[in-house]
Amino acid sequence: MDPLGRGGGIGPPADRIVQAARAVQFGEPGQAEQLLRVQLAHNPDDPEALRVLATIAMARRSPADAERMLRRAIQAAPNYALAYADLVSLLSQSGRGDEALSLLQKTIELHPQRVWPLSLKAAVLTSERRIGDTLDVHEQIVTRAPEQSVPWMNYGHALKTTGRLNEAVAAYRRSLKIDPTNGFAWWGLANLRTVPLEHSDIALLEAALRRGRGDLNQAQVHFALGKALGDHGQFERSFRHFEKANALRQRLVPYDALAHSEVLDRAKAMFTPEFVGARAGLGCRASDVIFIVGMPRSGSSLVEQILASHPMIEGLGELPELPNIVQNLEAESSRRSWPESIGNLPSADLRALGERYLESTRRYRRTSRPYFTDKMPSNWQYIGLIQLILPNAKVIDVRRDPVACCFSNFTTYFAAATHTPNTLMDVTRQYCDYIDFLCYFDITLPGRIHRVLYERLIDNLEQEVQRLLAHLDLPFNEACLRFNENSRPVDTPSSEQVRRPLNREGLDRWRHYEPWLTPLRKSLGRIGTSPL
Repeated sequence: MDPLGRGGGIGPPADRIVQAARAVQFGEPGQAEQLLRVQLAHNPDDPEALRVLATIAMARRSPADAERMLRRAIQAAPNYALAYADLVSLLSQSGRGDEALSLLQKTIELHPQRVWPLSLKAAVLTSERRIGDTLDVHEQIVTRAPEQSVPWMNYGHALKTTGRLNEAVAAYRRSLKIDPTNGFAWWGLANLRTVPLEHSDIALLEAALRRGRGDLNQAQVHFALGKALGDHGQFERSFRHFEKANALRQRLVPYDALAHSEVLDRAKAMFTPEFVGARAGLGCRASDVIFIVGMPRSGSSLVEQILASHPMIEGLGELPELPNIVQNLEAESSRRSWPESIGNLPSADLRALGERYLESTRRYRRTSRPYFTDKMPSNWQYIGLIQLILPNAKVIDVRRDPVACCFSNFTTYFAAATHTPNTLMDVTRQYCDYIDFLCYFDITLPGRIHRVLYERLIDNLEQEVQRLLAHLDLPFNEACLRFNENSRPVDTPSSEQVRRPLNREGLDRWRHYEPWLTPLRKSLGRIGTSPL
């Protein structure tokens, strides 16, 4: 039996499959498809060829063809984990998460000793925002693979998200005992934030750097080491590791600050008062959603936790739906950017986009509460789009002291899928762009955006919550003041902080690093140091 579970027989020429995969990688799908068709003519059920062909179909926006080929691959190779992974990903992205889970459950029953079907099930449940349901699955995985580092790390992530802090620490420690170089586990432990790293961790992290396991792993270790050194007052060394971490991330996920600024300029040029006024009320009139926007690390998780404690609001966290709509607009248009694409849409399409957003978010709902939050911070870039497709949605902008916010972004590891700046100067430029952009829409859409200042919220919780709920046309509820008692899953870097009563501990953390932040403060000069 070969690794793909195809049984006996002669496999495809390795170089043909490799050449096809390489052609896909280098943007030559036509050449790849030609190679794969030749292979399938010789072996119609070759699972590798079918899977790579399915990736081409997905790139061409033909999900039905991709699904058909992936199902053929699985039928030919019932143990082919990669084909299962691609198929359940396709089903999940199409809003068919329950179908993906059903497929995996049958596979788990057929292969009771295998770990990979359980891992895929945990991944699907996570993508469906069913983190609590993953815990049992993770427990089964670590029972079957107790000496593997990654399952314990994933278990730690799930425990952290569901608020089981001590168990999360234990799971991360177990992962690192098995593999002390695991950067994901180190950052998971460091990212608990309310738990200081130990003196002994510094030596282990430095040893992990010497071992070297690729740029991504090294970046995460540098971030964790920056946190550990800061916990023990070694602030200059800490800062230098944050610099190295971000330099590695820039190499892995390049960020073009100029290009980002240009898209924002196009959005402002498109969404003039005349343009918006001519389309007033043309979108979907539903008022279900409350968008919480702002820079990452601004306090938006706290605001969402407060609102999710209200009996009429369900907190859904950071949803990808609005960025997905923007991505589709760009893919379906020959225009240079999404603002130019939206300018040509008829009113029926605007309404349909709003309805599509609401329909795609229903799979995350777990309650019958009439309102829900979408806390994707980067949605501030799409306020004009929100106005066109969901004119009755509420928008809350959360701001924090500019230096504190920028520095916190600089010290946080963001996944590759999160398009964020990687240098202090680029973080600062994005913050300035954000302020300028929101100022523009304060003028263009007066009264549309409600602003929450993190520092004011800390100093006067009840008054700020009353103002916030009044803007949302909702009655005040005392549960919002006891937000730390809310047991909902929180999957952000602030997950542990929002489960604690309000405190001022993190407000001035940046001051320990002030000697190295002079360029940042100078760059912020044109907007001052106030979050207003």
